[in-house]
Amino acid sequence: MPRQPVEMWFDPLCPWAWLTSRWLMEVEQVRDVEVTWSQMSLSVLNEGRDLDEGYLDLMARGWTPVRVIAAARRAHGDEVTKPLYDAIGTRIHLQEQQDFHNVVSEALAEVGLPAELIEAADGEEHDEFLRESHQRAIDLVGDDVGTPVISVGEVAFFGPVVSPAPKGEAAGRLFDGCVLVAGTDGFFELKRTRTRDPIFD
Repeated sequence: MPRQPVEMWFDPLCPWAWLTSRWLMEVEQVRDVEVTWSQMSLSVLNEGRDLDEGYLDLMARGWTPVRVIAAARRAHGDEVTKPLYDAIGTRIHLQEQQDFHNVVSEALAEVGLPAELIEAADGEEHDEFLRESHQRAIDLVGDDVGTPVISVGEVAFFGPVVSPAPKGEAAGRLFDGCVLVAGTDGFFELKRTRTRDPIFD
């Protein structure tokens, strides 16, 4: 039997999406699922919104990683998405690097992709491709959420937002629960105030 397809949309900038991606990697070990990694963009999501100056700057710089991943996907196939995301996310979230141009250049070298892909950061050539991927996620869950978005068959939801990422069977139980509640007709939200920052372990 084929493994159950799961799709996750991410923006490399988001620490909560990073934790969710680490959780899904655990889920793949304890449940019969196969994850496809797709892009959405906080820079796209926040276009035209009234944001503070610091977040506006982050959104402006945030085009670099998503554009380069889009360029890499178009040139080298979807299979490069996850390794490049891992390399970029490790530098941003674990090493706390803030120069995204340098981060992406180092990540390209790590995964063996052409250095000239960094040129995509400064142009709009791949924006339509990126926006289409982003819109697929928004069409599933609406535009009042962010990243991550996950789809499992006919069920889609934002999140889960969790820190730290559960491991082993705990990861599997969370997956089962998310699919159960999100698959309930008329279910929209389950939330409580965050009381801790992202914990990367």
